[in-house]
Amino acid sequence: MTTHRHTQDTSEPPAPSDKLAGLLARLDEAIDLLAESRDFAKPGKLPRVMDTARRVLHQEGGAAEVERRAKILEEAGIFHGSDWETPQYLVPSLTTHALKSANPNTVVIESLSELRLLAIAKGDYQHSLISAEQAHHYLTQVMALNLWLLFGAPSEAERETQGRLAEIPRHLFLHLAKRIGYEHIIDKLIEEIWRILQQRPIQVEPVKQMITQIAICQANPEIDLGVSGQGADRLVSSLFGPTQACREDPGLDIYRDRLSSMDSAALQSEATGFARAMHDTGLVSPYHPVLLRHLLDHGDHLLAEGLGLSSTGRDCLLCYRELVHALIRGGVHPTTPQAAYGLTLMLERGILYQPPVAPAMWRQLGLPLSEWSRARLNLAFGEAVSPRARLLEGVMCMLGLPLGVGQGNNPTCQSARALSMWAYNDPDYLLQMVAWAARDDEIVMHFEGQSISSMASLSGVATELPIDLDPVSLLVVPHLDRIYAEMGRRCAGRDGDPHRWVNPEFHGWWAGRGFRINVDVATGQLHELDDFLRHFYASYHPYYNGNQPVIHPQPAGIAITDSAARFIGWHAITVLRVSLDPSDVMRVYFFNPNNDSGQDWGDGIKVSTAGQGERFGEASLPFEEFASRLYIFHYDPLERGDLARVAQDEVDRVIGHIHRSWGANRIPPGDLQACEGPGQQ
Repeated sequence: MTTHRHTQDTSEPPAPSDKLAGLLARLDEAIDLLAESRDFAKPGKLPRVMDTARRVLHQEGGAAEVERRAKILEEAGIFHGSDWETPQYLVPSLTTHALKSANPNTVVIESLSELRLLAIAKGDYQHSLISAEQAHHYLTQVMALNLWLLFGAPSEAERETQGRLAEIPRHLFLHLAKRIGYEHIIDKLIEEIWRILQQRPIQVEPVKQMITQIAICQANPEIDLGVSGQGADRLVSSLFGPTQACREDPGLDIYRDRLSSMDSAALQSEATGFARAMHDTGLVSPYHPVLLRHLLDHGDHLLAEGLGLSSTGRDCLLCYRELVHALIRGGVHPTTPQAAYGLTLMLERGILYQPPVAPAMWRQLGLPLSEWSRARLNLAFGEAVSPRARLLEGVMCMLGLPLGVGQGNNPTCQSARALSMWAYNDPDYLLQMVAWAARDDEIVMHFEGQSISSMASLSGVATELPIDLDPVSLLVVPHLDRIYAEMGRRCAGRDGDPHRWVNPEFHGWWAGRGFRINVDVATGQLHELDDFLRHFYASYHPYYNGNQPVIHPQPAGIAITDSAARFIGWHAITVLRVSLDPSDVMRVYFFNPNNDSGQDWGDGIKVSTAGQGERFGEASLPFEEFASRLYIFHYDPLERGDLARVAQDEVDRVIGHIHRSWGANRIPPGDLQACEGPGQQ
């Protein structure tokens, strides 16, 4: 196989062949007919467009021609009414299934979507729903997850199920790689993996898939990565060979045999190696649980070494020795390796010293799961281990990594935020929620003295049951989602925003009863911005609130914007703390449940996830920049700071950011507040 080594393609495209030219003429005619038809008639015009596009994509140079037509294809309605209509919500990991489909229309519509995103990423098509940076980021992930399409011929299974259709994804990916640059794919992939791992997410399967693809490329003698792939070895070895005794990835059975013949010194070396790799990356090799289970009979000193515990964690292990051993036996298996990392960080947090937590963990170990819970866990994660073990892994990971919770591809940021907040601040309450949901298929909460049952409530925010979540979220979020929506319904008819009443009742007593919003609910226009910002500074900024730290995490709402500072939507986050960063800049550190906190929000505002004093899972922004995206916050009205001391020029700078971004179309008539400033769009 010849190795492809290209940089970005900037040459003029070759003239299409006669056959391709004829197909393109037919495609253009079909697109015109689709564009001119009324909405009710479009389904009848689609088959001709899809069939002709499929023929074009089979031809050399066809993908480039379709890319040039990406905008008119979308405007004609090719994606209308389909999952591909909203590109900002597309999930990279789902592309593999679509591209392997035996259904020609699925393969073609997926290919058309990728080429549309390529046109957006290259700046040839400015889309209203997704920015060029977001499109480029998405395509990098898609290519990382589907490297086999670049470097491998169709398998027998593909040929059997897809036939000639299997050629289309390969033509597509050769074109994508040529336009983006082959040599950047592996490097971008490695950079992306490390960036995600720095945030320590609970769900790491997509990352593990990417690392597996890198390992396959490294092992293929026909693939010359050249200078690409520097830094990949640490990632690959963390999964497939972290220590000397499993360096060549011998398989679990052989590794077990090797452990049985090791003395204490060799076991100590293995334990140290595994712990170092786990803490370095946040990933756990399937070999690691094999060692930990072996060490249960070899003393707690080696077990603590294998988990990489500090003095805090070691003390907790020794104090709750029987519980820790039971958790390892019940939840730490080669098919649930991340449980080892969750257990480690749980011990490091010392939360077992809170009186209710250890008994609640004993309950979790023996918790009988409902039939619905077992079926959901098996559907989402397979049956390699029991549903109880899978849920136990999820519980340990959530308690160890409370800021690693993600909402998946679901509009359930409030529920994900609540789970994170409880794991962070009230772990025994979280464990009670898990018990109710997993055992009883019902959660009951209270709103202003009235009970709300998750089973008696109507539908929630999510229109269908989420499946792309961690084990705890998978079972608990559907219940929380319905309760949250029901609380909102009970506020119908009240003046103002329902979050004022819902958030404290839903999240816990520590949510401040003081409430501010800077948008008029009835009109959607900006409302009392100056007063809103002064209250936020006086409540949260140490220079204006008497140096009072944030004691309990507080729910807040932000206006999410893209890299062009365009408004995308409202989003729930948690304010965790406010403090000076290593450069003496006052920053807000917050939790964002959207799976990846590192984002460019436009107007010079880029969210940081590492390097600015962040702890694992935190996002951060300078106080002023964070305030410019805030639209709701809670505070304690009895601890308010000095509003008058907040400098007017600082307030004006924040207002400038708002007017140049999400507030641009929300400025009330007659408000002549200056909008000039750096980063004006």
